[in-house]
Amino acid sequence: MNPWGAIILRDVRIAYQGGGAMLPLIFFLLVATLFPFAVGPDGPLLGRVGGGALWMAALLAALLPVDRLIAPDSDNGVLDQYAVRGLSDEGIAAAKIVAHWLGFGPPLMIAAIPAAALLKLDGDTLLRLELGLAIGTPALAALGVMTSALTLGLRGAGALAGLVMLPLAVPLLIFGAGALNDNGMGAIKLLAATALLLTALAPFAAGAALRAGRD
Repeated sequence: MNPWGAIILRDVRIAYQGGGAMLPLIFFLLVATLFPFAVGPDGPLLGRVGGGALWMAALLAALLPVDRLIAPDSDNGVLDQYAVRGLSDEGIAAAKIVAHWLGFGPPLMIAAIPAAALLKLDGDTLLRLELGLAIGTPALAALGVMTSALTLGLRGAGALAGLVMLPLAVPLLIFGAGALNDNGMGAIKLLAATALLLTALAPFAAGAALRAGRD
């Protein structure tokens, strides 16, 4: 097996064995369960605003494991061993992005089905939500790994991660929620363009941060 595949499998295994992959899923479902209590039992109102609430929940769910994406490997010397073996920092970051997405993206898309039922979303809105999550969650994973690398070794990294990641994720949130409208294909295209840009740039930013931290 090539080293990148080994890194992905290792990180996915750690995420699922340690129960870390369940935290974003539980958080996502809790938001879907509690949001109707805050808004009220008005079905049409829930249908209009529920999709946006699920996008916000997806964004925060991607942020939850940020402090565990890179810091444990740095503390245990795993990143140094990768460097000794000649693995590029950008490649390591890209592998971790894939592993992070596999840890929370597909479970989140599955959890969106009961969550949509709780928030009274119709079938068409659910399909647009699933399409948006399929496009946007890789970018959320990329932002999570990049943020984890940028805040590596800093005091209060968990709080700083939110300050760094949330503003960068605002376009994903806007276009993802906008795609839930009946005429949301334009928002879907903008979401795809934004997600592609963030996913392409994140490994280079994370790799540069890892090198700076090592030097």
